[in-house]
Parts: sequence; C-alpha cells; structure tokens
Amino acid sequence: MKVKLIAYTPEPDKLASVAANTCYSSQSASRIIESITPEKSERIIKRVVASGHHSVIEHAVFTFSIEEVSRALTHQLVRHRIASYSQQSQRYVSMKKASYVTPKTVADNPEALERYKKLMDEIWKTYGELADMGIPNEDARYLLPNACTTNIVVTMNARELLGFFKIRTCMRAQWEIREMANRMMTEVKKVAPVIFEKAGPTCRTEPCPEPDWPCPIREKMDKLREKERKEEEERRRTERKKKDEMGIEG
Repeated sequence: MKVKLIAYTPEPDKLASVAANTCYSSQSASRIIESITPEKSERIIKRVVASGHHSVIEHAVFTFSIEEVSRALTHQLVRHRIASYSQQSQRYVSMKKASYVTPKTVADNPEALERYKKLMDEIWKTYGELADMGIPNEDARYLLPNACTTNIVVTMNARELLGFFKIRTCMRAQWEIREMANRMMTEVKKVAPVIFEKAGPTCRTEPCPEPDWPCPIREKMDKLREKERKEEEERRRTERKKKDEMGIEG
C-alpha cells in the first residue's frame, strides 16, 4: 500500500481560520488574511473545531493517491459520499498481471496461504486465457476477486476527513482501510497540524460508542482526554487570573 498526499489547499490552517474569523468580523476575508498571525490563526481553529463549528474547515481540501490497495478496501471507501473518487478501470486496463492483497491472517497460516495462492493463480490464469480468446476486459474482469489491487485518487475536505478518521482509524474498522486511514491522517497532519490536532478514532475526543467491545486503546484515549480536559481548565483559570489582574472584564 502507498498513500501520497499529492495536492492540497495552500496554508489550510490559515485559510480555515480566516473563514471562521469572517463570520464574526466586519472585515472581509481579503483584509483578514493580510493581517492574521499564526498564533491567532491557531487559537481560532482550536476554538471553532472544539465548538463543532466545522463548516469553516470545509474550505481546506486534500487530494490523495492511494495505490496498490484491494478492491475490498475501495468498496468500503466509496461509502463516504462527500468526496471525489477516480479509480483505475478494470474495463480499460488489462489485469493480466496478477496483483492482489494477502491478508496477514492468511499469510500467517501456511495451509490457508497455499490454498489462497492456488486459487489466485487459477483466477489469473483463466483471466489470461479468456483475454487470449478475445473476451473483452470488461467481461473477463468478472473473474477478478476483491483481493485484486487497484489505484484510486481521493479528494476530501477537512471536515469530511475528520469524520472519516473517526470511523476508519477505530480498532473496529477493517484492517486494510484502517491502515490507509492512519497513513492519510499522518499526511494531513504534516500540512494542517492545527485542524487535525485531535484527529483520530471517536474515542480520541468522545467516549467510545461501543464500550462493550474489547479495545486495546480505549483506556489510553480515556486518559488522554482527561489530561487534556485538566490542561484546558488550567489554561482558562490562568487566563481569568491574568484578566482579573489587568482589570479586564469577560
């Protein structure tokens, strides 16, 4: 699997903060963007994301090249509707060269792996035979399994990505799409660290919606949320104290 961020909105954190500031300012975005500082931008984004005012981060858009993943993965991926997809076509691209994903559970079981590879070899052998008989790709592809690899271009805005990460980085997600989602999250954090500061599974910011299901990271996330809650309370107390000392109301 390869996941590459191939295009994105320039300065996504800054743009989203300008959009947010526009909602509460008499100035236009073209004026705000000229004077907003990185510190103010970060402060605005953290506040609006925490408050659920997520429409402003929709202005930041990210495009990924997802390579050598299974069709089983992309069938799950395209269920996320607020996105744009362009996938390698099995109608126009010959699949004569065998290329497929092998799950670790299969790879770790010698007997299962032998049977798995035997079937894959037979599928691609038959696919090639049909192609040599003049059967068009669009019909020969009916043989191909969910394991067959594919390439896809995916474009999502930041709001959709946050929702996507909540579901697909969860330990309940299927292993392959979870790996892809985590790689996507790593990529966007490099270019939009403020927007995606708390990106991750639902339990990263909220109590787990499936507490009865055993999970190795739930306790870790609970502790992290509690630590951040205390830090935020301390930050607010410090700010109030400073204001009181300076005689500032509110």
